[in-house]
Amino acid sequence: LPSSIIYRILGSAIAGISELSLFHPVDTVAKRLMSTETRIVGVSASNTALNLNAAIFRDACHKNPFQKFSSLFPGIGFGAAYKVLQRIYKFGGQPVLRDKLVASYGTQFDDGFGRKNGRTMIAAVSGSIIGVGEVFLLPLDALKVKAQTAPEQLRGRGVFDIFAKEGMNLYRGAGWTAARNAPGSFALFGGNAAAKSVMGVGEDGQVATWAQDAISSSAGAIASISVAQPLDVIKTRIQNRPFDSPESGISILRKLVKNEGAGGFFKGLTPKL
Repeated sequence: LPSSIIYRILGSAIAGISELSLFHPVDTVAKRLMSTETRIVGVSASNTALNLNAAIFRDACHKNPFQKFSSLFPGIGFGAAYKVLQRIYKFGGQPVLRDKLVASYGTQFDDGFGRKNGRTMIAAVSGSIIGVGEVFLLPLDALKVKAQTAPEQLRGRGVFDIFAKEGMNLYRGAGWTAARNAPGSFALFGGNAAAKSVMGVGEDGQVATWAQDAISSSAGAIASISVAQPLDVIKTRIQNRPFDSPESGISILRKLVKNEGAGGFFKGLTPKL
């Protein structure tokens, strides 16, 4: 493999490990909020605080702060495998696909959108394609979500037993995941490229500084999370259903709108941001 690709893969793996180490508890908070199917905002601030405490900490909601924090680490093993493989695939693969699209269709994109916008669109489209392909990692994500939100479903079962007996059941919600990933990854990589373009760095410009990379990455992440959040709620609820009692995304969607209103689509958005 060319050294540039090796460096991208190594950098993506390090990013995945770093993200997991720092943000797994935050991810657990977001997943538990997304899985809560009752209204969290109460009639008063104290009532809302009680609802949040119960939704986030579950069985540990009446324990001390250390025990509460410790309760936010279930599924970290599945999370490690998922995040590292996801980051290697996503951030290692997108630049390769982007370069292929530039070589094959760069002229068409430039003619259709202009030079700067054309390269931003190529970054976004290649990210979207990569995002859809990410579905192959869904079993690891599903087990992570179950461990975080419904650990009783995994209790007493080994990983090999789960994969052997559940098989394709671990891919439930694949369509909703692809529907979430396509616009989400489009916004992630497109937003990143657009921010760099505005700052005059990146493609055909000066090399970005650390601060400019941080700003552009933040812009892409905020755009991606915001766009994908409603479908992420549906996906998460599909994944936390029992293996022997699945529920369709359409059914979950209808109940969410009826019982929680439009705000239900954005549960967990704040910790993710």
